[in-house]
Amino acid sequence: MKRPRLGILISGRGSNMLAFIDACARGELDADIAVVLSNKPGAGGLEKAAAAGIPTACIDHRDYASREAFDAALVGELERHDIDAVVLAGFMRILTPVFIEPFYGRLFNIHPSLLPKYPGLNTHQRALDAGDAEAGVTVHFVTPELDGGPPVLQARVPVLAGDSAETLAARVLEQEHLIYPLAIRWFLEGRLQLRGDGACLDGEPLPPTGIDFCAQPR
Repeated sequence: MKRPRLGILISGRGSNMLAFIDACARGELDADIAVVLSNKPGAGGLEKAAAAGIPTACIDHRDYASREAFDAALVGELERHDIDAVVLAGFMRILTPVFIEPFYGRLFNIHPSLLPKYPGLNTHQRALDAGDAEAGVTVHFVTPELDGGPPVLQARVPVLAGDSAETLAARVLEQEHLIYPLAIRWFLEGRLQLRGDGACLDGEPLPPTGIDFCAQPR
């Protein structure tokens, strides 16, 4: 039986990508990373992926006249690798339907806030500015709405006195590395699905903010 094949898209250092590499190596995720793609030639994660023996490719968005043309090139590269699920791991490009539609229902993102709070950028500073008592991270299906796809899994961390955006981000990142491979494992096991406009786990609709990781037996 063919092992599931993942395509991981990055724009930077690839810390969540490394979490997937580690999860596969430990046997926690029964999958192969078929390719790591970046839109930035100097992305540090490309070198790390290559060092792990994973095929890499760079498709520079600056070489394309439109977002749609760039997205079509991404689709072509992923389809060449026979991908079963696409993992956005710090991929800093807004995707168009040209990319989303071919992978709809098997396209995932991780966003560093407790969605629906704080879609977009600067999430940690926005949580601090609002005086929030907690912050966190959300794994969600990708749909055409920016950071608006159905949440699957959330992890929460307390906001501590004296926190900066950087210290808060570091604690959130630790949780990212735990919950993202878990959500993809559920999907590859056939437990997690996108149905209509909502996410389902084991046939049951998930809450609007997804599952609380702290309360979830793993």
